Formats: sequence, structure tokens, C-alpha cells
Amino acid sequence: MKIGLRTIKTVIASVLAILIATQLHLLYATAAGIIAILSVGNTKKTSLKSGLGRVLSLGLAIILSFICFTTLGFHTWAFGVFLLVFIPLSVRFNLADAIVVNSVLITHFLVEKSFSWQMILNETLLMTIGVGLALLLNLYMPDNEKQLKEDIKAIEEDFRTIIFAMAAHLNLEKIAPLDDACLDLRSKLRAALNQAHIHQKNQWISEEDYYSEYFSMRLAQLRILRDMVNLLIEIDIDGLFVDELRKVLISTAENFAEENDGKLILWQIEAVYQNYRQKPLPQTREEFENRALLFQFLQSFRSFIEIKAIFYQNEQKI
Repeated sequence: MKIGLRTIKTVIASVLAILIATQLHLLYATAAGIIAILSVGNTKKTSLKSGLGRVLSLGLAIILSFICFTTLGFHTWAFGVFLLVFIPLSVRFNLADAIVVNSVLITHFLVEKSFSWQMILNETLLMTIGVGLALLLNLYMPDNEKQLKEDIKAIEEDFRTIIFAMAAHLNLEKIAPLDDACLDLRSKLRAALNQAHIHQKNQWISEEDYYSEYFSMRLAQLRILRDMVNLLIEIDIDGLFVDELRKVLISTAENFAEENDGKLILWQIEAVYQNYRQKPLPQTREEFENRALLFQFLQSFRSFIEIKAIFYQNEQKI
């Protein structure tokens, strides 16, 4: 059984919250521990957002419950009326995460049959202690930027391997392993993208979400690359075009890198286009179909490189 960092922080926040609430002689001190458990999030920003949301929601809950209990009395059905109003309003103001915890706090007024300032302060302190400790412990989050940079290198190497294999498999009928490699790469990209989102949410100061945009760009490229792999199965290219296309694929693999602007590859693809246009018109149906498939492959290839070129240009403008 593996105990993660979030579990450790949750335990510490909960225990400390109960101890502090007990030392302050607050009623229902254990509620502070429950609030802390619910407030320790996966990232700094999610913890801050949920914590502030619960505090704001408590203010709304106190006002509504005060109206319900002072008007209808401290009865169970009055609590039901409170929920009937509180839940829709919480959803309306995007405070749904705070419904349960604040509903529990409001039951303390119902049990004590009191709406004194002491009780209001008691519930406010329970919330403040629980949320405050959760936010304090969540100030420490391991920085995964180093891992993201390693993921970039590994993913680029996988792209290179696939493109080199495509060059080697030109005019061959079976390239199924390449499709398997694409599926494996897709899994890696999705995992890396998820880690990039976590990294962004752990930054207090808003910044360009470079890693998320980078991995999203590579995912878009991968979708096109899979189409290119499938097209290669069907294409039977004559010798001249095999050599030209293989050179471009090899050049792409050799220069496949985060900092590559894609201009050279686009120029090489355009050169293949020009040679393609200068060839005599196809004489047979089979030759025509192969020309069409080759044209489609080149279009996909150009789109594949253009995605990276546009990404590079956008990053240069920042």
C-alpha cells in the first residue's frame, strides 16, 4: 500500500485542525478536521478556490438559516426549507462543493437551538481553521517541471522512431507495429498533458500554459501521423518518389525537436509537390489511385509540420 503526499497532508491538516479547535474550546471541534480533509486539493489553485468558496458559502448559509430558524423556529422541517433555498443558490453561484460541509455546520445551530453571536463565531472559526490549515499545507507542492521536460524529450524520441520507421517501410504492405507505437505514444501524451495541467494549477502567478499547449500540439500532430501511417499501407510509390519522400521523412525525424520551426521541412515537402506536378499524367487506374494517395499523404504531411510551425510562431510572439 502506497501512501501519497496528499494523504499525509490531509492527515496532518485534519489532526491539527481538531487540536486547535479543541484548544479554543469550540463546539463540534471535530468538524474542523472534516473541513480540512475536504479542503486539501490536488493543486494550490484548486485548494484556494474550494477554500474561498466554502467560506463565502458559509456566509450565505448563515444568512439563509438565520431567516429560516428565526421565522419558522428551530425545527427539522425549517432546516428542510433552508436546504430548499440554499442548494439551488449554491449551484447558481458555483458553490456546489460547499453544500455538504456548510449544511453540516448549519445543523449545529439546529441542535443548539441558538443563533447567538457566539455560535456564529464558533462555526466561522471551525471553517477558518479547517480551510486555513489545508491551504497552509498545500503551499508545498512538488515541482514537476523537470519531469515535464523529460517527458518532452521522451515523446520527441518516440516521434522520431515512428517517422524513421515510416521511411523504412515505404512501399511495404505491413506496418501494423507503427500503429501500436502511435497508440502507446498517445497514452504518454495524455498522461503528460494531465501533468502539465497540474503544473499550471500549482503556479500562484498566472503564466502562459506552455507545457499544456505543447503536449496538445503534439497530440494534434499524432492524429495526423496516424493517418499518414494508414496511407502508407496503401501507397505503392515508384522509385523516384520513394527516394524523395524517404529523404524528407528522414530529415523530419533527424530534426524533430521542440525548438524546430518547421520551415526547412515545409520547403522540402513543397519540393516534392513540385516534382509530383511535373510528372506525366497517370496512364492507368492503379497509377491514378496511387497518385491520389500520395497527394493525400503529402497534404497530411504538410499539415503535420504546419501545426508545429504555427505553435513555434505563436511562442515567439509571447
